[in-house]
Amino acid sequence: MTVKARRAREKQLLRQEILDAARALFIREGYENVSMRKIAEKIDYSPTTIYLYFQDKSELLYALCEETFARLVLELKAIENASRDPVENLKEGLRRYVDFGLRHPQHYMLTFMIPHEHAQDKTRYLSRDSMGMRAFAFLPRGIEECIRRKKFRPVDVQAAGQGLWAAIHGVTSLLISHKEFPWVKRDVLVETVIETAVKSLRA
Repeated sequence: MTVKARRAREKQLLRQEILDAARALFIREGYENVSMRKIAEKIDYSPTTIYLYFQDKSELLYALCEETFARLVLELKAIENASRDPVENLKEGLRRYVDFGLRHPQHYMLTFMIPHEHAQDKTRYLSRDSMGMRAFAFLPRGIEECIRRKKFRPVDVQAAGQGLWAAIHGVTSLLISHKEFPWVKRDVLVETVIETAVKSLRA
């Protein structure tokens, strides 16, 4: 490995260390209560070092959200490329979404369950090119295809997509935050939520 390549790798590793530390602190203490100095202290670096990678706390938060969504986008893209019934594709995407949240609870909690509204630049987060909107786009695209194939009745695809997302976010967040609740078998619960939500759209 060349000196240049080694330095680039070290920079990438430090950037990831900053992201991991920030995620843990945001979840444990709340976004409002975490400073860049506190993040630096957690990894034994000076705040100046953090600012070499991120302009401020909101930029760090955005990078964390994008990191989460990028992983989810890859999983959903693989489903879209599969050749099968569009309703089954859609349901598989919903299953993968829940599974993703349960496999990466810290990522999911920070992105969807920890309040940080004031930190969000709506233009940036809601841009079509943002990873978050690319992940959500799987739902309206899937619903449109189901309508085109006459599997679903004609509906407002954006509203229906948001409805499906609300349903699976609900079960995902509950399974993460209320582990002691006497849930039925997890797969049964998730499948029941998905089948009930999809059934409402059937033609």
